[in-house]
Amino acid sequence: MHSTRRRHRWKLVVGLVLLLMALTTLPTSAWAEPGVPQPTPMHDAHPHPDAHPHPDPHPDADAHPDPDPLAGLALPDLALPDLATNPGSVLGELASGGRASGPALAPGAPAAAGGPPSEPLLPALANPRMFHGLAFDTCMTPSLDTMRRWQSSKYGAVGVYYGGRGRACPHQPRLGHRWMKGVQRLGWRVLPVYVGSQSPCVVAGPKKAYRIGRHAWRQGVQEGRDAVRRARAVGIRPGSPLYLDMEAYKYRQKKCARTTLTFVRGWDRQVRGKGYLPGFYSSADSGVAHMRAAARAGARDLPSVIWFARWHTRPRLTGEPVLRGSAWSTRRRIHQYAGNVKERHGGRTLVIDRNLVHAPVARIR
Repeated sequence: MHSTRRRHRWKLVVGLVLLLMALTTLPTSAWAEPGVPQPTPMHDAHPHPDAHPHPDPHPDADAHPDPDPLAGLALPDLALPDLATNPGSVLGELASGGRASGPALAPGAPAAAGGPPSEPLLPALANPRMFHGLAFDTCMTPSLDTMRRWQSSKYGAVGVYYGGRGRACPHQPRLGHRWMKGVQRLGWRVLPVYVGSQSPCVVAGPKKAYRIGRHAWRQGVQEGRDAVRRARAVGIRPGSPLYLDMEAYKYRQKKCARTTLTFVRGWDRQVRGKGYLPGFYSSADSGVAHMRAAARAGARDLPSVIWFARWHTRPRLTGEPVLRGSAWSTRRRIHQYAGNVKERHGGRTLVIDRNLVHAPVARIR
């Protein structure tokens, strides 16, 4: 009798082991909730040539991107957690010390299971210089005398087109270290703008001559390096923001969106790696909408500050439809609310764009 019981127990144990082994070999879909569609693996039958750019002739530690399935980015408006409040997310709140809030993972550490890739938003900056108020930008750098006269205006900061091959005013005879020191002594804050290569589907005709080439990541890295070099040449210290100007483009075109985002990410990583803060300027309904979709999809190497253009509206940093519930807080936003307007102050007239700012500004040495 005891022998029969032992045989029954042994058969039961063997049966349970075989059942567990069978269950562990089932596909993931077998555990899915009935009626709920499950994600399918993404296979790119035609990899984009930018996925593996040619070696950089001037290699940097960050010269090549990590493998990233988001490089193609079809970009639906995914129902992911709001990255503005998700600690350790791609874009967290800007803490008072200039760092992203939430726990930052060590380099190479895995992201939390089920969440977007985790990346510290800001480099280890000591006290980024902030400005909250009105600013103007103009194509040609004004003289120091004009800047002194414009102290009577409502503006406290100025956008300066200090570099980039796509500038409408490429020759800036007044701009240099002396000018930067001079406007700083006058009490002005500076927003450095770099107008580099433009999206392949850029809307403005004159900008089509500066479209991003075949190797978008490498080009982004090279122009990021140039942006840093030119910033240093005019006295802009590390810890400062550098704003990449990307004029309006048709971001819903998938191939164009992929190329543009790859370039921006390469530029951002290079600038951030050199100790500067990458910013991004574009129209709210094109480039900014694109960056917002990329953030919601969990893309890495995104801009730290957003400068969105929406004209013919009142200046506001909150309530922008494209940035509703966005990863970029009001301490990382600039709203360009009017453009190509004439203003006269102190007897000097300029054609300017008007901006409301709550964001980092340059540190001038």
